[in-house]
Amino acid sequence: MPDPLKTIALRIDGKAFAVTLRARIGAAAADFAHAVARRPGLAVVLVGDDAASQVYVGAKARACEEAGIASFEHRLPAATSGAELLTLVERLNRDPEVDGILVQLPLPEGLDEQAVIAAIDPDKDVDGFHVINAGRLAVGQQGFVPCTPLGCLMLLQDHHGDLSGLEAVVIGRSNIVGKPMAQLLTDANATVTLAHSRTKNLAEVVRRADIVVAAVGRPEMVRGDWIKPGATVIDVGINRLPPTDDKPKGRLVGDVAYAEAAEVAGAITPVPGGVGPMTIAVLLRNTLVAAHRHAGLEPPEGL
Repeated sequence: MPDPLKTIALRIDGKAFAVTLRARIGAAAADFAHAVARRPGLAVVLVGDDAASQVYVGAKARACEEAGIASFEHRLPAATSGAELLTLVERLNRDPEVDGILVQLPLPEGLDEQAVIAAIDPDKDVDGFHVINAGRLAVGQQGFVPCTPLGCLMLLQDHHGDLSGLEAVVIGRSNIVGKPMAQLLTDANATVTLAHSRTKNLAEVVRRADIVVAAVGRPEMVRGDWIKPGATVIDVGINRLPPTDDKPKGRLVGDVAYAEAAEVAGAITPVPGGVGPMTIAVLLRNTLVAAHRHAGLEPPEGL
């Protein structure tokens, strides 16, 4: 039985935060359309018929419509050549109606993802994956940050306010989440350790953190006894466990053993319903910011 004296961590509701953020984006997009006589525009390119990617692209299109952002979808067959894809990207770079470009990953086998990302105009790279935007983040210049880590930072700042002086451990060193997350936390004046699967004594490293961001892609790897009492835990992972009799499609879990961690942490994001909803909301935010910059306008405050 659970210890009745133990407290359960505050549940950080990313879904509710994302709803509020998307409402602010919608209001700002309406103001932009009134000022510029066009809506902000996001072009999404989907190559092939990957089922998960089709779901994501559909969700992005619906989110754009709800926020008053024009969505330009380009669905290409899996047999599309690299040259054809690069030609489309270049056309979107030149299109004045398109403020942001997102090429849905992964691409079918045989297409060079890095070459495609490099071909996107960095000022339209609302995914924040272009090496120029990575460099801008590293040296503190204005650019676009990948959506998931920026969404995590928003949740942390909403919960903590000032992050100065807090010790943060980011588990995972991907270019999409781990590395930009560590940079964002550093810029917010946290003291940051970027850990990974080869970090020695990983549990001990995590145990000293006031903030833990788990983005390693291993189901429930971070256990409750890894967590410092009262720490804030942001779980970026989303993993599907094997099917069981009561869960024939398998259970979705994060990189953190939620039930264990919730008995120790001060606050924690659930999976699903934590970080996930923030990713699309921040994509809309980045598109709106790109639209303002293209129009020579200052982006709205508070986004």
